[in-house]
Amino acid sequence: MNVDQYFQGQPCWVELACLDINSCKSFYSALFGWEIIDMPVPQGTYSMLAIDGDDIGAMYQLPEEMVANGDTTQWTVYFAVENLDSTLVDVAGAGGTLIIGPHDVGEAGRMAIIQDPEGARFALWQAKNHIGAKRAAEPNTLCWVELACRDPELAKKFYPHVLSWGSRATNMQGMDYTEWQVGAQDVGGMLVMTEEWGDMPAHWMLYFTVESCDDKAVQVEQLGGTVCVPPTDIPNVGRFAVINDPDGGLFSVIELRMGN
Repeated sequence: MNVDQYFQGQPCWVELACLDINSCKSFYSALFGWEIIDMPVPQGTYSMLAIDGDDIGAMYQLPEEMVANGDTTQWTVYFAVENLDSTLVDVAGAGGTLIIGPHDVGEAGRMAIIQDPEGARFALWQAKNHIGAKRAAEPNTLCWVELACRDPELAKKFYPHVLSWGSRATNMQGMDYTEWQVGAQDVGGMLVMTEEWGDMPAHWMLYFTVESCDDKAVQVEQLGGTVCVPPTDIPNVGRFAVINDPDGGLFSVIELRMGN
């Protein structure tokens, strides 16, 4: 489905920072069939990810200084905002931290990277000439984002204040789960990290929709990635798996089967 507009708080873009961009290009182009279009930027090269010429995300090589500081391969989700500067005031007031920016990205838009009060990282995007991903709700595109955290009540204060989200409590296979809403639309979720998660920090997980979760899990292994959580059914939702790409980037794939 083609997208021509995003509203405040909707996930609008995904970006992969890579330790080894050539490894990432090879893996993701084979796994999802994404076209990769290199664009020169002052910092080096920004590689757009596309389906039939429509941008759906991007990746870039981590600079040496960021690697030296401990940065690793990581997906980042961008949320659309109407006014970045006023949103950043809300971020500070709610206990978040500005990591990068704010700055203009040419005539495309204006962005900043944020950490929420528990340390989960995400980005904000005020569009100018580039709205973000131009496709959604079809195979190999972003379909869901999920916050894993240890203090859900803190998150329920922070994100509605910053992004004007609503929230709805649900029960998923005996586990308390929160759905984030923009208006009447569910745009993401939140689960609580238990002791079983060890010392993994709070984070946002990105889900890409696929036609067959099992087939993708097999393909991931063939391409040198790792299936961290094997294909698992979620009643009335679908079948998902958690993946680690060969460069260390973590994400999920999901085969949607609504109502089955």
